[in-house]
Amino acid sequence: MSTTLSRSLLLRGTELLASRDPVLHGLLEREQVRQAETLAMVAACSVADPSVLACEAMPTTNVTTEGYPGARFHAGCAVVDQIEELAIQRAKLAFGARFANVQPHSGSSANQIVLSTVLAPGDTILGLSLDCGGHLTHGSKASMSGQWFNAVPYGLDAQGYISYEQVAELAEQHRPRLIICGASAYPRTIDFRRFREIADRVGAYLLADISHIAGLVVAGVHPNPIDHAHFTTTSTYKQLFGPRGGLVLMGRDFDAPAPSGTGTLAQAIQRTVFPFFQGTPNLSAIAAKARALDAVATPEFAEMAGRIVSMAAALGRLFSERGYRVLTGGTDNHMVVIDVLKSGVTGVIAERSLERCNIVVNKNRIPGDQHPPLITSGMRLGTNTLAARGMTPDDMPLCFGLIDRVLRSVNVKGLREFDLSDDVADDVRGQVKDICRRYPLPDYPESSADTRPASRIDTAVAAGPR
Repeated sequence: MSTTLSRSLLLRGTELLASRDPVLHGLLEREQVRQAETLAMVAACSVADPSVLACEAMPTTNVTTEGYPGARFHAGCAVVDQIEELAIQRAKLAFGARFANVQPHSGSSANQIVLSTVLAPGDTILGLSLDCGGHLTHGSKASMSGQWFNAVPYGLDAQGYISYEQVAELAEQHRPRLIICGASAYPRTIDFRRFREIADRVGAYLLADISHIAGLVVAGVHPNPIDHAHFTTTSTYKQLFGPRGGLVLMGRDFDAPAPSGTGTLAQAIQRTVFPFFQGTPNLSAIAAKARALDAVATPEFAEMAGRIVSMAAALGRLFSERGYRVLTGGTDNHMVVIDVLKSGVTGVIAERSLERCNIVVNKNRIPGDQHPPLITSGMRLGTNTLAARGMTPDDMPLCFGLIDRVLRSVNVKGLREFDLSDDVADDVRGQVKDICRRYPLPDYPESSADTRPASRIDTAVAAGPR
């Protein structure tokens, strides 16, 4: 009965959207087709299973649920309590955690929650520099983490690896309250055990942000920080193939005393998530997290995670062999970072020229970058979505060849300006479509929707009288 009701609701919702708001419905259709016909190689992306997407379209959105299961501030939460408890159980099982809070609205929120739990404004934190592959929430001056706290950055050695010696020296010098490890553009394995040793020597808490490598951690192809870090955070959409959202996890330190002297660290995190930092949780997103966390704890996901790593390694080798400067000379995870300026283009030109050919990557600052974040000297690639399509390392020469052809065909006219012949763009787009037909998005229905951008006239006509 419930399955029939949920299916009927999804179908009815789609019908109503098409009839009542054809403009928005058309845009959503076009986006689905764009994704179906695009090689998404952004390291921060994955593709959510349709069963995950379905969870976010459920009537759980209608329930106000401030608080936690069994201790809500509103009635009518008996069923959604079970959904949140299921998500918590699956998060703990997937990561081997002793504690999980599944309410954070994003990975950034999860980091800010941890910072707000153990720090006071002005406290010192130690995090990887943004240009060296860190994240905004690790101490960037553009973020609250760098404005509310005294953020001291650490960097890389001459080979582009994290300098653990520098981390230790800076920790001894500045005595931070919190050390953050993890990255958004670092292609090598992170030594969480070594970070914890440094943190313990100076009496600091350790936060491991594994947003980019969470899937590899779950699959056992990257070390797990859960019992090394006091806190482990992750987003749920990058490599867990789930919804937009975040998690705060804890291992053996979950019952350590809180810095406030009241309760445990786990209890302190609960209080910071709600009511200090967030209000009502998104139970539809939590349901989607539960679905994704079940899927990642399977042999099939572990096999895919292995392909994610081997495909990225193959891609890095191909770029190196063709003369591109690959940061650190390769990768241990899902991402490859290229110094494209050495090859004659800026990061933004690489990004835009490839997007014109239905290949999506992202520009990225690199160590010593002289260009601002909207231009950059680097390009970051990832293999999450390629692996989800069913591709293997044997397919990487074809993907590399298309990228290489576009970058070598670009006529650079400035930091942002370029020309790319229609012949090259049309041919590459055609080859990309062929690849996408051969390796379709898993379990996604095919669509014949028009992918052309809607013009103002199209929009006005489609909208009709109001």
